[in-house]
Amino acid sequence: MACRKCRVKFSTAVTHTHPKIRARHDDVRLGIYNLHMDSHMATAKKSPATKTAAPAKTAPKKVAAKAAPAKKPAAAPVALKPIKTTFNKTTLLAHLVETTGQEPKAVKAVLGALEATLLASINKKGAGEFSWPGVVKVTALQVPAKKARKGIDPFTKQERTFAAKPASVKVKARFFKKVKDAAL
Repeated sequence: MACRKCRVKFSTAVTHTHPKIRARHDDVRLGIYNLHMDSHMATAKKSPATKTAAPAKTAPKKVAAKAAPAKKPAAAPVALKPIKTTFNKTTLLAHLVETTGQEPKAVKAVLGALEATLLASINKKGAGEFSWPGVVKVTALQVPAKKARKGIDPFTKQERTFAAKPASVKVKARFFKKVKDAAL
């Protein structure tokens, strides 16, 4: 396969005989070719604007008009259909790749960074809380140690000594209204 305009050659060799893997190779090849052709289209669009001053003034208006509809799909993930299956790490990654249209490596990197940020925030030397705006707030509560004490056992009604408890940490998550309303 070669570009019609600049004669750049693209590899057409398929090393796999399995149909699914071959289809993936074809998709990658077509994707690279389409990106290459988009670069030609981008340079073709820019060249008429530099020749005259009048189209340059009208071009930003068209871009601004196109920019407004582009914001509408960003709001679409809020109104997703209910998902009937539970996710593990692999299926969550696949779902996010499908809904965002991003590469799996990019989605995996974002999930890893989010996890690392959460762990660093609730760390003993960290802030002690992590907030994902609009979704959840995770806090680490430091529970102090308790000394051994004498008291009445509520079950047997006899006096006994309650054992000492060491200091501990409780991790609590508070979900915001948006999440609570989705569960109703």
